[in-house]
Amino acid sequence: MEEGLWFHAPNKPVHLMNPIVLAYIGDAVFEMMVRQYLISQSNHKLHHLHRQATQFVSAKAQRILLEKWQPILTEEEADIVRRGRNAKSGTSPKNADPADYQQATALECLIGYLYYGKQVGRLRELMALAFDE
Repeated sequence: MEEGLWFHAPNKPVHLMNPIVLAYIGDAVFEMMVRQYLISQSNHKLHHLHRQATQFVSAKAQRILLEKWQPILTEEEADIVRRGRNAKSGTSPKNADPADYQQATALECLIGYLYYGKQVGRLRELMALAFDE
């Protein structure tokens, strides 16, 4: 049995999936990775964990992180980011700048792509940069 959290495979190859669908799963995976990182730290007060998490998962924070990752993205990853940024979700952001929201969607699309592509090493590498490890 393969290790990881892939209990249900997508019904199509990852490179053919809608960028919004990749962003949907990427949002969850990103938040889970942020929470795992925060729990690995010393302060486990719930209020502190939540406040710290919002420093990573807000649209603005994700835009800044994507800018940090941009120079090291492969051509394939940069293409996925472009697809995610240009995708139309049908909703408008409630508490975020629309440009930040587009970039956050692009980051989440990349995370979803790497997750369903089972590129765990690359996910760890990018997240280590996110956490300045």
